[in-house]
Amino acid sequence: MEDVWEKVKAYIRYAVRCVDPVLFFSVTALGILSIVTILGAVDNFGMSKLKMQVAMFLVGTVATVVIATLDFRVIVDKLWLPFFLGSVGLLGITLIWGKSGVSMETGNKSWLQIPMVGLMIQPSEFVKFAFICTFSRHLFLVRDRINHPKSVAGLALHAGIIVALILKSGDLGVALVYLAIIAMMLFCAGLHLGYFGGGTVALVLLSPYLWEKLAFYQQRRIIVGFNPELDPQGKGYQPLLSRRAISHGGFFGRGLFSGGYYESLDASHTDFIFATICEKFGFVGGLLVIVTFCVIVVRIFRIARIANNSDYGGLICAGVGAMFLAQILENLGMALAMLPVVGITLPFLSCGGSSMLATFLMMGLVHSVYAHSNAVRSSVTLNALGS
Repeated sequence: MEDVWEKVKAYIRYAVRCVDPVLFFSVTALGILSIVTILGAVDNFGMSKLKMQVAMFLVGTVATVVIATLDFRVIVDKLWLPFFLGSVGLLGITLIWGKSGVSMETGNKSWLQIPMVGLMIQPSEFVKFAFICTFSRHLFLVRDRINHPKSVAGLALHAGIIVALILKSGDLGVALVYLAIIAMMLFCAGLHLGYFGGGTVALVLLSPYLWEKLAFYQQRRIIVGFNPELDPQGKGYQPLLSRRAISHGGFFGRGLFSGGYYESLDASHTDFIFATICEKFGFVGGLLVIVTFCVIVVRIFRIARIANNSDYGGLICAGVGAMFLAQILENLGMALAMLPVVGITLPFLSCGGSSMLATFLMMGLVHSVYAHSNAVRSSVTLNALGS
């Protein structure tokens, strides 16, 4: 029994050394803020959402630490093919048997119900984890010939299959996040800027065709999203109400258990959680959230930069960092009525088991890169298990 306890203590010491303290405490602070905010609005959100958020925070934290102790290269090298095939299969199943979220207007097929359990998951959130793993490995394999047309075509096919399945499900917001991840990883892998320029020109030329392919509600949402005053009682009502809630919080907020505009705001626990936080904690609370996110993003790209170029750890961090940037900017833009409402959660703050857990899993990858990349390995005592 003593031997078992010693091994447990040794593993805990090892796990502590594998976790980047800046990222860990920043993420923990956001998770706790989310739980506290939901607690303060539990009469409006419901006790079930509070329980789910607490459960996902605890499970996600444990999962992050466990993944941090594993070598990311072993994970990717052994599981890249199951990850890719599983992603395609899961997204395909979602297209066939998937369901819409809370709003039935969209007709999205983004959610999948687990039989007999009754839980609803959003597969595209977990596919982010798998995609970053598989795409980073693909980029690493073609690193010496990345600008060759055949390599670019292969990468485009790899990414295109995943993005096409997500677009087919009608989830435009998540597809935009994937495009940001792809662009950042390609840039960091050394893809020639000419390809980015060509892609931009092609996108501009194809924009009229792509616009026609969008559903009417998507077109309307985009138009009104950039100028919600065009339809203040319709599509623009929720973003304008979100902005009103943010301003209503003032400098120090209305208080944790106070009511407010967030009570009438659709998705005030998910897409517009930032408005709820600002109304309760004011400008100070909102500023602290933004500063904490800045610390997280900068730290992720810092780890990416110092990771050894002989492996794909830096590319993994670049993908996770891009995911954070895209979701944060889009979500805050939605909350401030400056960007279209496309259903994007705010990492670690929005209610949602799939989003919360998947983001924790991706943070585990970043911690693993921090602990196991050769360039940063000296900062972690990897033989801690033997100490």
